[in-house]
Amino acid sequence: MRGGLLDGMRVLDFGQWRPAPYATQLLADLGAEVLKVEPPDGDPMRVFPEIFATVASHKRSVVLDLKDPDGLARALELVAEADVVVEGWRPGVAARLGVGPDDVRAVNPSVVYCSLSGFGAVGPLSHVTGHDVNYQARAASLSPDGGAPAPSPSPRVPWADLAGGLGAAFAICAAWIGRARTGEGETVDVSMTDLLATCTVGGGVLEGIGRPVHGLPGYGTFEVADGYVALGVITEPHFWAATCRVLGLDDAVELDVSEQIERSDELRARIAVALSTQSRDDVVERLVAAGAPASPVVSRAEIVVDDHFRARATLHDTPLGPAFGHPIRFVDHPSLEPTRPPEPGAHQDTGFSAR
Repeated sequence: MRGGLLDGMRVLDFGQWRPAPYATQLLADLGAEVLKVEPPDGDPMRVFPEIFATVASHKRSVVLDLKDPDGLARALELVAEADVVVEGWRPGVAARLGVGPDDVRAVNPSVVYCSLSGFGAVGPLSHVTGHDVNYQARAASLSPDGGAPAPSPSPRVPWADLAGGLGAAFAICAAWIGRARTGEGETVDVSMTDLLATCTVGGGVLEGIGRPVHGLPGYGTFEVADGYVALGVITEPHFWAATCRVLGLDDAVELDVSEQIERSDELRARIAVALSTQSRDDVVERLVAAGAPASPVVSRAEIVVDDHFRARATLHDTPLGPAFGHPIRFVDHPSLEPTRPPEPGAHQDTGFSAR
């Protein structure tokens, strides 16, 4: 069954791997009809079936060789039926294949055309190759500022891919609303690096301190006897006091943030020692009960049995096992639950469904 806030939006998705397909997955979850165009060998993300399932649910699939005249002709026929066209190649590739913005507008002048790339369609880095880790590095997301340890050899969460997808989905919705109001299309140029850079650059100086602040003693992850916990104390005195009392640092309860920063190494070491012998779940329970911002650092196995996510209908049971659906909760128009992804070319003869 289809339906949702984006019911009636038709999206032709040329995206591969994760960023562009994640953007269109967010749209599909809310009722948009997404037709996935795959190359003859299929989307390369299919080699990771668990990840692929999270970006191909509720989509239709056709297989087209855009380098073949017949394949390109069929692609342009589908373009004419679409409200939105999405591609995730490096700048210039779509135009070389015959599905660039000018090619698409020649058959569908009012289309919303979204390009999602690592560095964007313009700029000195626009044609530089890369994947998520490269965009994180360029956006200062991996920088070990303030004497912090070196960055992880392989970031666990692909923040650039996901931020790019979220940004593209937001931009597409904004352009689609504008199109409905004015009848005019839009060309959207999304850079994954831009999105991360806007989040990581700026600030760093607290009022009254007068210098960049690194290493707040009560903020970060700490090892405990059976895992790790995360503390989230920044400048709130009540959070700091609650944390200190639970961990037995009574002499530090009244320290203000400037004193905490001046003694950061000492205080962080004391917190680490106090936590080192504690049981993860027990100490988190006591910290939370006292009003401190504390969380267990959970595993992937733990998160898929977490009652909180099920209560919010974010986590679902599917034929492929537990799966997370749309990340936003819509009370009046719920998003669709995850389904098994389509086989390559499953909708070769039908393309979009009939309006």
